[in-house]
Amino acid sequence: MEIDNAVTSYLQQQQRDAPSELAHYFSEFEDLYERKIWHQLTKHVETFINLPEAAAYRVSIYTEFVRDWQKHMNKVKLVLFALAAARQFDSIPAASEFMTKISEEVNKPDSQEAYALASLEGAHFRLLLNDLDSTRETLEKCEKMIQSFSHVDPVIYASFYRVCADYYKAKAVFGQYYKNALLLLACIDIQELGAEDRVQRAYDLSIAALLSDTIYNFGDLLSHPIIESLRDTEHAWMLTLLLAFNAGDIGKFESLISKLHAQPLLKQQEPFLQQKIRLMALIESMFKRQGAGARAVSFGTISAETKLPAGEIEHLVMKALALGLIRGGIDQVEQVVSVQWVQPRYLGKGQIKDLVERLEQWETRVKETALKMSQTTPELFA
Repeated sequence: MEIDNAVTSYLQQQQRDAPSELAHYFSEFEDLYERKIWHQLTKHVETFINLPEAAAYRVSIYTEFVRDWQKHMNKVKLVLFALAAARQFDSIPAASEFMTKISEEVNKPDSQEAYALASLEGAHFRLLLNDLDSTRETLEKCEKMIQSFSHVDPVIYASFYRVCADYYKAKAVFGQYYKNALLLLACIDIQELGAEDRVQRAYDLSIAALLSDTIYNFGDLLSHPIIESLRDTEHAWMLTLLLAFNAGDIGKFESLISKLHAQPLLKQQEPFLQQKIRLMALIESMFKRQGAGARAVSFGTISAETKLPAGEIEHLVMKALALGLIRGGIDQVEQVVSVQWVQPRYLGKGQIKDLVERLEQWETRVKETALKMSQTTPELFA
């Protein structure tokens, strides 16, 4: 390949016009381009376009430079460079059309990973245009493609889970949003996200955890570093609310009602949240009794701990049984609930302290039993 004079002119012009902290990149680009060291050039361009201060150059770098030698580069990297340019467009329809063209360009047998990535990012822009049907079709197609690959670049998984999460957020399917948003975080370094982005993702995950009718264990979220992003922000109360639900702390929940009412989506779902916090209180109550020799609990005790009238306890327990949160049975005559199993819990510091105390009590009882046995049947210990 002969050196393109237009490309050289572009690079030299940018060396003269770019700020001093960026100009040297264009000099390095020119040197690597002239020597045809494509892999190293790809890495240098990747470093450059990821610089916040290089945002204004992302479109021209792609159109005036990368396009000239794209056949020599990894096609997944090519799609990422094109995506960086598309994100600088003022028009979302234009960005969508641009990524569609890129996906068509890389739709070749030897670049199907790049095709999947370009298709997913095109779906992202269509989702911004509220084209939910097209987004769903692309997600279904790309999921099958990804499953067929023998090796998948993590950036493709990240793109898939991000678009899935955004799709389910738009559809208000909270459980699926929660699942895919957490899978996305497993594919990326959260420190590479901006501070505002981390807070927003933590907030959205919290909303999803609270409003999903399938999530009654917040361990995955509460143990993830992303949740710490809420501390010392205007959304810090959300972390307190999550911890209240996790512990089944109805009093703490009620103390945050005013905060909850300030969030329209949570206020709209208050009846559901009232039921959910009482289910969480029931789970916590039963969990505390596991291994303590008190598996049969009266309706009256449950009523006091869940702050529900005794007449509503049977329905609450039946709901917990149906959801698989507990396993056991109800004695309607004796008005007691017997529980053999409770959904595993994420334990906060207070809950861990309670567990330690229960273990210590169990240890004391074992020692007392052993002492009595040694006194009544000393021959067994001879």
